[in-house]
Amino acid sequence: MFWRLITSRRFAPLFVSQFFSAFNDNFVRNMLVLLILFRLGDEHAGPRVTLAIGLFMLPSIFLSALGGEWADAHDKALIARRLKFAEIFVQMIAAAGFALASLPMLYAALVGLGIIAALFTPVKYGILPDHLAREELPAGNALVEGATFVAILCGIMFGGYAASHERSSIGVAMQLMAIAGLCYGASLFIPPTRTGAPGLRADPNIFRSTWHCVAELKVDARIWSGAQAVSWFWLVGAVSLSLVPVLIKQRIGGGLDVETAVSALFAVGIAIGSLLAAIIARGRIWLTPIPVSAVLMAVFLLDLGFATMGLPRTGVTISLGAFLESGPGLRIALDITGLAAAAGLFVVPAFAAVQAWANEARRARVIAGVNIVSSLYMVGATLLTAILQSPLAGLSEPKLLILLGCLNLGAAIYFWAKFTTKH
Repeated sequence: MFWRLITSRRFAPLFVSQFFSAFNDNFVRNMLVLLILFRLGDEHAGPRVTLAIGLFMLPSIFLSALGGEWADAHDKALIARRLKFAEIFVQMIAAAGFALASLPMLYAALVGLGIIAALFTPVKYGILPDHLAREELPAGNALVEGATFVAILCGIMFGGYAASHERSSIGVAMQLMAIAGLCYGASLFIPPTRTGAPGLRADPNIFRSTWHCVAELKVDARIWSGAQAVSWFWLVGAVSLSLVPVLIKQRIGGGLDVETAVSALFAVGIAIGSLLAAIIARGRIWLTPIPVSAVLMAVFLLDLGFATMGLPRTGVTISLGAFLESGPGLRIALDITGLAAAAGLFVVPAFAAVQAWANEARRARVIAGVNIVSSLYMVGATLLTAILQSPLAGLSEPKLLILLGCLNLGAAIYFWAKFTTKH
């Protein structure tokens, strides 16, 4: 089924377009993070890195409902093409921000990419049930999630390389424009879809439409529970990805190569877990892996926190080889990979279930509602994490990872109660 989907016109163009879109988002975001950590010498790097992730996600709270309305009221393929065309202009801001080493411009580019992502997500996930059969949804979602995190890996690697002192501004600008061009080019081949709600008119009041979008999720208890599961996945990912880079640099002394390798392990782990979820499901909407995976995430988060708790801050930079040869380094690498694999196994059945249960006329708005809830989880969690990292509270990254692990145990109990019956 994986091969049949990846080579079919009904899936491949969307797959490629969303791959380059995820690559682009993470190229810019990681370039900004590493500029903060290594080139600008910011002594308050932790909160600023967390702020970057929060700013990227903030537009999803207020614009996802609009994206869902557009997607339900129009051909989703047409909306995808228009959004990917707009992304080209955001790339120009990112290129200028890198050339000038301007944090405000790079933050502005992240907000622009966040706006496009907010509008595109209901299209990306809402279109899958239009082109895939119900039994293909777990495999389709696994491929999308797996490819998304491989794209994250590639974006992290190229973003880190671009953040090094040797890269020319012209070269980075050309890379950014090439990514945007590939993303738009692939979107041109997405097959058209039926209009889910032909008479629907988008509500110009984004606050009202956002409220209605989330409120309507609660009408179906199954979909609401699925939305909570998807949102928890993104919360864990956002907080982990904001804490780990700072921990690696300050507690381990890892340089760019170590940061990139750890991020690569996270992306590969997500891809493995996502594909494993599809293989286990065998075309079924099966939710038992969700609470089990939450327990596994808790185990790896707790071990990651305890593994680094006793490590003092260091000003020494170590190589990737030295990192992997050390006991703490190897333990961290295994924890990151295990955490990511468990997260991939967690999210795929949840998203496949939401897509399968949503009515065709409202499917994109259901996905938009899930995206809003996920964004609220992520923005709230990252802002709270930034406050807890600041001198106001002074919690270290290892303590925050332990706290997140304990919260995952609570989440496992909650989702066990919700998903112990078959749907």
